[in-house]
Amino acid sequence: MKIAIYGANGYQGRLVLAEATRRGLDVVLVGRDGTRLRGAATAAGLSDADVRPAALDGRDALVAAFREADAVINCAGPFTPTGAAVVRAAIAAGRHYVDTAGEQPYIKEVFDTFGAEAEAAGVTVVPAANDACVPGDLIAGLLAERLGPLEEIAGTHVITGGGGPSRGSLRSVIESMDIIKAGGLVYDDGDWHVGLPARHTSIVLPGGSAAIPVAKFPLPEVVTIPRHVQVRHVEGLVEAALSARLSIPIDPEIIAGLPEGPTEEARRTQRFTYVIDAVAADGRRARGVVEGPDTYGTTAVIAVESARRLVTDPAKPGVLAPAQAYDPVGFLGSLLPHGIRWTIEEGMSGS
Repeated sequence: MKIAIYGANGYQGRLVLAEATRRGLDVVLVGRDGTRLRGAATAAGLSDADVRPAALDGRDALVAAFREADAVINCAGPFTPTGAAVVRAAIAAGRHYVDTAGEQPYIKEVFDTFGAEAEAAGVTVVPAANDACVPGDLIAGLLAERLGPLEEIAGTHVITGGGGPSRGSLRSVIESMDIIKAGGLVYDDGDWHVGLPARHTSIVLPGGSAAIPVAKFPLPEVVTIPRHVQVRHVEGLVEAALSARLSIPIDPEIIAGLPEGPTEEARRTQRFTYVIDAVAADGRRARGVVEGPDTYGTTAVIAVESARRLVTDPAKPGVLAPAQAYDPVGFLGSLLPHGIRWTIEEGMSGS
């Protein structure tokens, strides 16, 4: 199996490259700068790797590079201004596509724009194959199987440690600043809206006793969950302090002077807890929890596993949410060796 990694020389791209190599997969390194791509290949011990320089506006070069692989992983954020060109080229090449995006408007754009095109090409597109959206979406599907039609789902992200975001993540924040300040899209009564008030302002985390303040935030799962779960309301939440920090404009020149991303040592100190609280239409409750280390490393694992499964166990063509493309229990089980644990408990609610 061969995987094309677009943006393989970036911070997240190098982690995806390392994970693909660890699994023994062949790779094609694709991106705008051939020199940087070759440097990334050498650093990964792949001095003879297939390197394909291709600019975003060089559609023919992109398509040709992607045709050398069985699937494409796009790691080059910010995705809002650039991602559509990569999706379009993957579809034109007839190759399955996943990306590591977390930008809510971009993810919705992929669903709104490329469904028919991907279906006609026999290609499966799964945006937001990252540390949070894939397990959160899969857990939501399992909750719906237990509870039936849902009144609401509230997803909450809490992350501690880790040494801070990468430069790419901060640039994605700049692209998403307007939607971050607005609290993100909220799904309600059959459509997505901006500006709806949050239903929840605090949460008691697993094992906790005191509620912590939370605020609305543009989480990717808000876009994907309603694609396959019968639910009236979906909102995303993060710790209120984090939301406030990310709502402050960032000077791009300051970002350019920061380290490219957290060190490996810092990533080892990071822990994430993603909570999915569901309320059924009849009032029954259940809670799903995903916990693990190292959001960037976990994203690499999930992105490679997502692409691999599309090749070995094809899903229906089109743009799909994770739970539409993959068996939830099987995929979540594949994450256990990487320190990622998940649980579902009925009758639980931390709001």
